[in-house]
Amino acid sequence: MNILIVEDDPNIADLVAIHLRDLPAEVTVRHQGWEGLDEAMSGKYDFLVLDLMLPGLNGLEICRQLRQRKQYTPVLMLTARSEEQDKIVGLETGADDYLTKPFSPRELVARVKSILRRTHGESRRMERQLQRIERGALWIDLELRIVQKGADRIELTTKEFDLLHLFMQNPGRPYTRLEILDEVWGERFEGLEHTVNSHINRLRAKIESDLTHPRYILTAWGVGYKFNDAI
Repeated sequence: MNILIVEDDPNIADLVAIHLRDLPAEVTVRHQGWEGLDEAMSGKYDFLVLDLMLPGLNGLEICRQLRQRKQYTPVLMLTARSEEQDKIVGLETGADDYLTKPFSPRELVARVKSILRRTHGESRRMERQLQRIERGALWIDLELRIVQKGADRIELTTKEFDLLHLFMQNPGRPYTRLEILDEVWGERFEGLEHTVNSHINRLRAKIESDLTHPRYILTAWGVGYKFNDAI
């Protein structure tokens, strides 16, 4: 893990660095605001410790600019101020927590670990959400390769799963049979178009309630197939 400390007081910066290296972590220290922003924007850090009052550019502005540029590295803000309003401003700017000087090294480490647990959990949750696609009662889990319709698990072959993933990921987009062959089979030969038809038929038989009126995988007349974007 790589941690950046931006603190203008060398003694405090050294104290923080010593204890964070025990996490364990690789620690980099910067003492100037603009220098700290440039370093933070490099994207190579997993955690930032920012002093509120810095020469050149304060910690609040560093945090604000990072969030504006869609950088969401966890931030612990350090400050000698204890007013509630300062804490509110820091948290609203995008800091994950706020620690008032003087502080004990044990509290510092505990705060950092707490933020890392919280943000790691959120990252995992978001990652899991991205691995799952839902359309109506039908959903697939890309990581576990599970397909379910309502409470019922649906068993698919590898190619049937890949077909369904392609369609659910791009609802409303019509695919020709050749495009499907290219995307799912990695081949684009006209002689294999019947393979697409047979796989679509088998897939429909597993996920559709009424094969005469498909709800999920629709025929795109004159083109091929598409997933119903009205679901």
